[in-house]
Amino acid sequence: MPKSKRQTRDLRPALIFLNGDLLAVPIPLERAEVILGRALETDVRINDIGVSRRHASINAVADRANETTDYVLTDLDSRSGTFVNGIKITKEILQNGDKITIGKHILRFEILDEIDREYHRQIRRLLSHDDLTGLLSSRSFFSELRREAERANREKRQFCVLMMDVDYFKSVNDTYGHLTGSKTLEEIGSCITQSLRSGDAAARFGGEEFAAFLLNAEPAQGIVAAERIRSSIERNKFSVIRQGKPTEVHHITISIGVAVFPGDSKDPIELIEMADSALYQAKREGRNRVAVYTDLDAAEIQKTLPPRLD
Repeated sequence: MPKSKRQTRDLRPALIFLNGDLLAVPIPLERAEVILGRALETDVRINDIGVSRRHASINAVADRANETTDYVLTDLDSRSGTFVNGIKITKEILQNGDKITIGKHILRFEILDEIDREYHRQIRRLLSHDDLTGLLSSRSFFSELRREAERANREKRQFCVLMMDVDYFKSVNDTYGHLTGSKTLEEIGSCITQSLRSGDAAARFGGEEFAAFLLNAEPAQGIVAAERIRSSIERNKFSVIRQGKPTEVHHITISIGVAVFPGDSKDPIELIEMADSALYQAKREGRNRVAVYTDLDAAEIQKTLPPRLD
């Protein structure tokens, strides 16, 4: 008997995060055994103190007679337990749509076809990226930064964090209107992207504030990259929108602060704060410039505590 169209579709099992940093991310179950847990070496790492280092496993068990495969979830003697649809389990055959709770994280087991997989990719992109600039959202940036800090610490590598703020951006909206303001932010996002290397990450933090981290970058490389961004934006001709169309151009500048892992800090959040302190110092020194956290003395750092100037 010929197989139905449904049977011939490219169906693949996956776990989809319903909350947390990996919200909407589909994790394909491509191995015979997949380990879930908090340890760095697990196949699906869940960064949650309520999750054991090796918390649970999912094993593909083939039934050759019926040409089917069962996916069996097994709790690996975890401290807080593994739950399927709210019920604590030791071992359970997963059904399409089952919700798995591990620590504070909820994952859904799904059998996805190619259309489903593309749908989840698009949803993930909408959730993880700023819709105006196409850069990462601040939430996704922090998630990526934490992962990079873990990798860099493990492999004894450096990287740099940049905090960036557009100078006098309010005057753009006041002078040319909000359509031009939005177009300017979009074009600034493009300038930042084009100035970075493949593998570096950039984000819009909201408003006119941006951030980036540079992989395998020593302090000098971070300063060069920051200066490249600053110079690119200073030289760029930004569009002025009149009646929905660009009819003229305007110019704007950006100030940038740089902090370095691990020299300034090994803590990702603290690195952001340090780069932000350097950014504020760049504002104080006249804007349209790059400042480095290690160049700040104690008195200068104290001056960064008030709200930052526009």
